[in-house]
Amino acid sequence: MFQRRRSAVALRHVAFEDLGLLAPIMEREGWNVSFCEAPVDDLSHSSIRDADLLIVLGGPIGVYETDSYPFLTREIDLLERRLAHGLPTLGVCLGAQLMAKALGARVYAGGVKEIGWGSVTLSDAGRASSLSPLAEGSPVLHWHGDTFDLPDGAARLASNENYENQAFAFGSNALALQFHLEADPRQLEEWYVGHAVELAAARITAQELRAKTAKVSKIVARQADRVFTNWLGQLRHSDAASKTAHAG
Repeated sequence: MFQRRRSAVALRHVAFEDLGLLAPIMEREGWNVSFCEAPVDDLSHSSIRDADLLIVLGGPIGVYETDSYPFLTREIDLLERRLAHGLPTLGVCLGAQLMAKALGARVYAGGVKEIGWGSVTLSDAGRASSLSPLAEGSPVLHWHGDTFDLPDGAARLASNENYENQAFAFGSNALALQFHLEADPRQLEEWYVGHAVELAAARITAQELRAKTAKVSKIVARQADRVFTNWLGQLRHSDAASKTAHAG
């Protein structure tokens, strides 16, 4: 029987922080993905508001900088609506922070800037979630200086020594990741250029990051495939269960 391909919209803040490793997984799992440029596009359009899945990507600004970047308020409004209705939503880095804000949590500058490959520790809820392939010490890419409080009603999935809230789930259809599972090691050369000023301020060189990336590139591709395939599969089962319930 023919199965409808589902629609996903990826909200992008800067061109080089895109779907990365997630793109081929989405294609394989039956999703049609379109991009929306968050700073300039109409975020109230029905194609975005009612997409089967909304993915909110990263960017080098803070959720609290709404005076400088008014579109952030429109993003938060969009996320409030989707999360209130249980619509499938994935947030990465800035996207995770925007989800936390939309759920009423505080987002603020953290005490440590995390840039580079590190790890996270899964909570009991995290080990029972789609993040289960992230074994202790699995390499993930951190690239942030902000953090957030855990929203009411959310389940903490991952932490590390610097930040208690590295990932959370809200209901069965929303996942927020402070770290970058989607980052494609081959495309990080664009990040080194795009974030050159930030790297210089943090006294981190592209050479350092490049060397560490080469060591983990095969591992991160495998674990991204497993985590995102798990999560998209959960969405499919959740959608099927919802349709069965409504039919009944």
